[in-house]
Amino acid sequence: MGNRIDRIGNAAMYDDSLRKLNARQSDLATMQDKLSAGKRVLRASDDPVAAAQAERALTRLARIQSDQRALQARRDTITQGEGTLGEAVGLLQDFRELVVSAGGASLTAHDRATIAQQLQGLREQLLQAANRQDTNGIPLFAALGSMAAPFSGPRSSAPDYAFQGQPGQVASDGVRLPGTLDGYGAFMFDPRRDAVYTAQVSPIPTDRRLTTTAVQPTAAGQATGDGYRITFGAVRPGATAGTSSITYTITNTRTGVVSVPVVPPDFPGDQPVRITVTGIPGLRLDIEGTPAAGDSVSVEPSASLLSTLDSAIRSIRDAPNNNAAIQAVGQGLANIDRGLEQVQALRGYAGELLNRADRITADQEKRSTQLEGDRSRAEDLDMVQGISDFQNQQTGYEAALKSYARVQRLSLFDFLG
Repeated sequence: MGNRIDRIGNAAMYDDSLRKLNARQSDLATMQDKLSAGKRVLRASDDPVAAAQAERALTRLARIQSDQRALQARRDTITQGEGTLGEAVGLLQDFRELVVSAGGASLTAHDRATIAQQLQGLREQLLQAANRQDTNGIPLFAALGSMAAPFSGPRSSAPDYAFQGQPGQVASDGVRLPGTLDGYGAFMFDPRRDAVYTAQVSPIPTDRRLTTTAVQPTAAGQATGDGYRITFGAVRPGATAGTSSITYTITNTRTGVVSVPVVPPDFPGDQPVRITVTGIPGLRLDIEGTPAAGDSVSVEPSASLLSTLDSAIRSIRDAPNNNAAIQAVGQGLANIDRGLEQVQALRGYAGELLNRADRITADQEKRSTQLEGDRSRAEDLDMVQGISDFQNQQTGYEAALKSYARVQRLSLFDFLG
């Protein structure tokens, strides 16, 4: 009976030793895998909570990388747009210098025609820049969406330029930039909002001079967008000896409504006069020179920067005398400066978008560092602690092997005893 109990105890001891040996071998192999990978969590079963934290950090890191790739693509587009706007500013400045040179008193009609041809070439380059596309074929200045060429015209069916799209600027958020810029705000004029008008004087004999200042807005939103014509009446003797008096009327060329005659203050006879016209809603301009009966000044809205350039080119090319050339130069310079302000404003906005891209990249790098730290804390192995645990496991495994070997050396006499 005693021998049977001994044999049962020995068999249990064998099984237990073998089981512990296998367990220690498995633990040692697992620790070696973790030490080789440098991670304490290789499978979700090792530590479900840590595995979930690491997976969440990796997902967010992947999202940041995707956002950064999209941001870089948008940054390249905005960079190209900002460079194109810089090119447009250079073209407008060159255009402006030629317009200034066209006002020289010694120039002939042939000289002005030559300058007009140069101006035409610059205007064509500006139109090409406004319709430029990025590497994906998307217009740089498509605003909220447009056709492949946002700016078209002028044509016989559409005598002025048009923006073939939806005006506006796409907003940016914390991780993305807009893919296009608002070309409408840079190259188009809204007659009611911007109140950009061009004044042209009827043909004046060479022995007289009659010009106007630039048309200035006086009250935002009051401009109607209609065209007007200022027509002078006959010059009469003034109320005081040696003075003269003149009247003028203002006609709305769209509705045909004619104002009552306006009588400005008397002026010295045969002397240049300066008349301030304030009867046009939301607008103001001064007329200088020696007006006579039948002289007129037309005031027409300008729909775009490009149409302003075309108007300056036509006026300079077709100027019959120096008076008309001076008028064309004055109006052209004023409206070109207004257009330059809009182009430079959009260029400044593009530059701010590039600065914003730098800030977004810096923020994303900080987030990536934080998420990488979260992932590391969740699943990475402390190498010093790992080596120590591995050595402990190895020592335990060796002890188990020696113990099992000792048990296996029992002879038949041990069972019979």
